[in-house]
This record gives sequence, C-alpha cells and structure tokens, in this order.
Amino acid sequence: MGIAETVSDGRRLAIERPDAGAVAAVLLYLVADLTTKLLGTTVYALGFRVMGGSLTVGSLASMAVDGLLVGLAVGLAGIGLSMTYSILDFANFAHGDTVTVGAFLGWVAAYVTANLAVSVPLTDLFLFNGGTQLSASASWALVLFGLVVAALGTVAVVLVVDRLVYRPMRNSGNISLLIASIGVALALRYLIAFVFSTQTSGVATSGARLQLFAGVAITDNEIALLVVSVVLMLGVHLLLQRTKLGKAMRAMADNEDLARVTGIPTERVVRLTWVLGGALAGTSGYLLVLESGTISFNFGWILLLLIFAAVIVGGIGSIYGAMAGGVLIGLVDSLALIWLPSGLTRAAAFAVLIVVLLLRPSGIFGGVSTA
Repeated sequence: MGIAETVSDGRRLAIERPDAGAVAAVLLYLVADLTTKLLGTTVYALGFRVMGGSLTVGSLASMAVDGLLVGLAVGLAGIGLSMTYSILDFANFAHGDTVTVGAFLGWVAAYVTANLAVSVPLTDLFLFNGGTQLSASASWALVLFGLVVAALGTVAVVLVVDRLVYRPMRNSGNISLLIASIGVALALRYLIAFVFSTQTSGVATSGARLQLFAGVAITDNEIALLVVSVVLMLGVHLLLQRTKLGKAMRAMADNEDLARVTGIPTERVVRLTWVLGGALAGTSGYLLVLESGTISFNFGWILLLLIFAAVIVGGIGSIYGAMAGGVLIGLVDSLALIWLPSGLTRAAAFAVLIVVLLLRPSGIFGGVSTA
C-alpha cells in the first residue's frame, strides 16, 4: 500500500508540476553521470556516449574548494546588495562597481606601501607597473593594511554617492533610484578605467600552499579569503541578532513606517546600512583579487550577475539567503566545468537561478527579510 501511494503521489506531482519532474530527472542524470565518471566508466547507447568518462576524486574536490571560496566572496558582496534592497527598497546596480572600487583602493594602498623601497616611480606603482606582488603569508601586514583601506575607502565612497545621488531621490520611487544606480555604476567604472586604464594587472601571488590531500591544495591567499569571509559573516549574524542596530535594521526591513513611529532613527539606520554594505563590498572585492592575483576595471561589473543570482536564489532581501545563495552559486559555477566549457559555466549558475524561481519563487530563505 505504501509503494502504491508513493507511485500515485509521484504521478500526481509529475502531472501538476511538470517543471519539478523535469528538474528531478536532470538532477538524477547528473548524479548518475558524475558517479560513472568517478568510477572511470562510460555508457554508450546507439553508438553515442550518454554518460560517463573520466574524473578523479581529487579534481572534483579541487573544483568544490574553488567554488566554495568564490561563493563565500560572492555571498559577502551579496549581503550589502540584499541589505540595500530590504531597507531602501531598490536594486542597486552600482554594487558591482562598488566592489571594484574597494578592490582598487585596497590594492593601491597595499601595493604602493610594499614597493616604496623599490626603485620604481610612484606613478608606476600606483598603476601596478613594476614592483613586487604580495601574498598573505609573506606580506600579511601589508595585505591586512590593504584590507582595512578597502573597507574604509569603500564606505567613504558609498556615503558620498548616497549623499549626492540617492538621498535627494529617496522619495522619487525605487525605479528612479534603480536608474540612478546604473548611472553611478557607469560613472565609477569608467572613472576607474580613466585612471588605471583597461589593462589587467597582476598584484598578488601565492606565497605558500597547504596540501589538504592527494590532488587538492589550498594557497595562503585562499586561506585568507576563507577565514576573513567566515569571520565577517559570523560578525554580521551577531550584529543582526545581538545589537540594537541589528534589531533596528530588521524592524525597518519589516515595516519602515512602523519603525519610524516607534522612534527608530531611520536616517541613521540607512546611513549605517550603507556603511556596512559598502565595507563588505570593498572587502569582498579585495579578497577576490587576492585569490585570483589579478585586477581589472570591470571585474565587479561582471561579478554583479553572480551577486544578483546569489541574492535572488537565497531570497532577495534576506541576509542569510545572500550567504547561502553565494556559496551555492559559487559551487555550481565551479562544478559546471565537469560538463561545460569554461566559458559557459555562468550559464549553469543562471540555470540554477531559473530552477529556484520555478520551484520556490521567494528563494531559499523565503523573501524579503533582513534576518
């Protein structure tokens, strides 16, 4: 009787929700294909390979580690974007370029300071031409200094932008703010391109490698990204749950008018939202450059698509959703290399976004909620 009911439930689900059935079928195929690849076998049908191939456990683990690291940084950046949406009620398209601003501010400070003793003109050091690249183990103090500058410098930039652009338009509606954020994004991006040119520069290199197990190693720069991201996410959690500011932010996200009536200083909360979101955006940009070793004027704009995907998958407006969505999108983007060419892995990340929107439109953490 139990088996019959299970079959009946499955048939009813397939009829009522064909999208869920299709997703389940694809997932089962991918799991079966991954299993046969790990076993080193291949399955053919009518002369065509339908699944299988060759994939080592070490390669799979290495991809998962890379995806986790990128996902943590994306989730860190997504927190600021999600906070902006939940409290200010608009999608900030300048957030990706804010990430770029933080990366450049931090790395200019760290790189110039590290190479002052080198016989290279200061203007060349400012543009990352010549000099010694940094690593988290060999130059930890300078890397930490750059991280602090990235956070504080980005906070200053977002506060200025809010005062000059967003604050005067706050009562104009979220569509006007969204359009204004696109203008801010273009202004920031091409200001960086004007100052630093459009070239891609190398600023960081691995100083040490830690062998986790056969075929899988993690560099000192990646360890720094992992530790800082986890610590900052834990800090955000404690801020939201244990402080008056966190409670005020959650109250504004739930009902701004009621929060204002109860005496919460809403303008101060908005300002602190920009401070926290800007600091996290600048930090995430700085850490991503530390992990990749290179920096370019448009990497934040390219990253913005992944940040939006992470925030929507997690539940737009949810801080914890941004964290979880970032990790999920990072893992999908990395593990998609098993089946797709490197240039098409972003398509897999957005496929996951579409699937989540089909099955759970409010996202993993259920919609607009700061906590």
